[in-house]
Amino acid sequence: MCRKMAGENGTPVTEFILVGFTDHPELQVPLFMVFLVIYIITLVGNLGMISNPCLHTPMYFFLSNLSFVDLCYSSVIVPKMLANFLLESKAISYAGCGLQFYFFCTFADTESFILATMAYDRYVAICNPLLYTVVMSPRVCVLLVVLSYIGGSLSALVHTCFAFRLSFCGPNIINHFFCDLPLLLKLSCSDTSLNELLLYTYGSSVEIISVIVILISYIFIVISVLRLRSAAARRKTFSTCASHLTSVIIYEGTLLFIYSRPSSWYSPNSDKYISVFYTIMIPVLNPLIYSLRNKDVKNALRTAIDTKVLAQ
Repeated sequence: MCRKMAGENGTPVTEFILVGFTDHPELQVPLFMVFLVIYIITLVGNLGMISNPCLHTPMYFFLSNLSFVDLCYSSVIVPKMLANFLLESKAISYAGCGLQFYFFCTFADTESFILATMAYDRYVAICNPLLYTVVMSPRVCVLLVVLSYIGGSLSALVHTCFAFRLSFCGPNIINHFFCDLPLLLKLSCSDTSLNELLLYTYGSSVEIISVIVILISYIFIVISVLRLRSAAARRKTFSTCASHLTSVIIYEGTLLFIYSRPSSWYSPNSDKYISVFYTIMIPVLNPLIYSLRNKDVKNALRTAIDTKVLAQ
C-alpha cells in the first residue's frame, strides 16, 4: 500500500471507526441475522454458478467470472460489517481500511468491465451468429476476462495510492459500513482536489466506458432483432438479454449515482443505504436473476442438484 503522510496539525490517524447502519443496540442483532442470511445465500448462489460443470459456452464463462467477482467483493465488505454488529469496537486499522477499499474498488470496476464484455458477447452471438465461435474463441474469452481484472486492479491502485497519501489527523469516524472513498476524502486534512478530480474523471470513466460499450452493443442488437420477421423469434432473442440488462441497470445505475456526483451532493446517511444495492444485494441477486431468466442455467443447476441427490 502507498505510504501514509503524517498529519500537520494533529496526531496521524492509525485507525478508523465504521459507524455502520445504526447505533441503536436493539437493532444490531436483527440486522446481523438479516445480513448473515443474505451473505450465506450469496455464497451458495455464486459458488453454484462458479462450480457448475455443465456450462461451457463463452456466455457462461463470463457469467462464472461475474459470480466470482460478486463473491469476492461481497466478502471484502460483509464479514467486517457482520462483526461490527456484534462487537463494541467498530474500529478498522489504517492498513485494513486501505486494503478493504483497494479490493472493493478492484472487484467493483472488474464487474463493470465484465458486464461490458458480456454485452459484446451478446452482440456477436445475435448479430454475427455464424462467426460467433471464431470471434469468441476460448483464447479471446480468457483475454477479455484477464483485461477486465487488470483494468479493475489498475483503477483501484490509482485511487488507493492517491487517497492514502493524504493526511488524516482526525476525526476518524466514517459514517458508513465500509471504507468508501468519498467519505475518506472528507476526513482528510489535506487538499483533496486532485482526488476528487480523479474520482469524477478517471473513476467515472470506468463506468462511463462500460456503459457506452453496453449501449452500443444493445443498439446493434435491437436493430438486428427488429429485422426478424417472427415475433416469437424477437421475444426469444430479447429474453436472452433480459438477465444481463437487469444486472446492468441496477449495478451501473447505483454506481454512477454514488460516484459521479459533486461532493456537495453527498449525504452519508442516505448513501450508505443506497450502497447496499451494489455491495450486498447485487451479489445475491445476480445468481437468482440469471438462473430464473435463463433455461440453460436452470437446467444445468437442476442436473447438478439431481446428480448430488442420486450420489447420496
